Amino acid sequence: MVILGEVHTGLLQTRSPLETDQAARLLELVPGQAVLVSERPMPFVQSPPLLTGVDCDLPAASGRSVRVIGAVTARAILTGGHVVQGSAHAEITATERTHRLPWSHYLARPGTLEAVGRTPGPEAAAAFLGGDQGGTLDLGAIAARVLDRLQQSDSFVRGSPVKAARTRLRWAAWTGDVSAPAEVEFRVEPRGLRTLRLRAGGLPLAGVAALCEDIAVHDWLLTVLIDLVRKSALGVTDRRTAVQRLVPAIDYLLHLWMPGARLTGELAAVWQALENRPGFTRQWETLVRRIRDQLSVGAVTALAAQQADAR
Repeated sequence: MVILGEVHTGLLQTRSPLETDQAARLLELVPGQAVLVSERPMPFVQSPPLLTGVDCDLPAASGRSVRVIGAVTARAILTGGHVVQGSAHAEITATERTHRLPWSHYLARPGTLEAVGRTPGPEAAAAFLGGDQGGTLDLGAIAARVLDRLQQSDSFVRGSPVKAARTRLRWAAWTGDVSAPAEVEFRVEPRGLRTLRLRAGGLPLAGVAALCEDIAVHDWLLTVLIDLVRKSALGVTDRRTAVQRLVPAIDYLLHLWMPGARLTGELAAVWQALENRPGFTRQWETLVRRIRDQLSVGAVTALAAQQADAR
């Protein structure tokens, strides 16, 4: 079994983070269906599933392509009232049919694409991760459309305090030996793309999309913090200016770092592999300490200046 997905992550273009009730109204994307709202351990809002019918080929590295038909599941997520995601994924299953059934058949199986003719394996996942999506299954386009829909809403006051680009996490998971531990490979690619390969083993595949969304939001946080620290020009410009450039990170980002907080069991254990390599939290904590050191030195310097003026 193969599951493919893509998550686009960015900053909602609001002047300040949305309150939970505002976020819930924004994510009411399907009339009559409930929005998932959680306040602990941080505000988290998830839209109802959005279905997109597709009839196209899977990306193929070589050889004969595989036609897939079905309904892709997409959703929008807002974390901390400020970090927004558009996510799309689908499970690929085999079928012996060679013709398309009425769409009611596929809509009754949301998030499942039927592969016509043969069962795709890890090679299909590799092609999806590394190939050109043009003319084939493009989950990124579906995810981007969901995110754009939120950014274009007129239900909030615009004026983001942080300048941050989007990132894209393209991921693929497939089952292996259920007795073997999960294996994960994360790569930072050019132009804001990240790829994630996950051999799920005995993992509950229904939760793999939530795992990848959690990885995507923390990769985005780390990416933005790295960029803000770089632009602050620590050690180059004067300390006061550097600290002022870091204030948005302190106000809006640092408190959102909670990898795996919404995951349980084996899914949460996958995070430990990512902490070993590439080491998300180690890098995050190093940057946070650097920011706090600047604040501490700045405070001591200001106090010393006040005492000197008082003499």
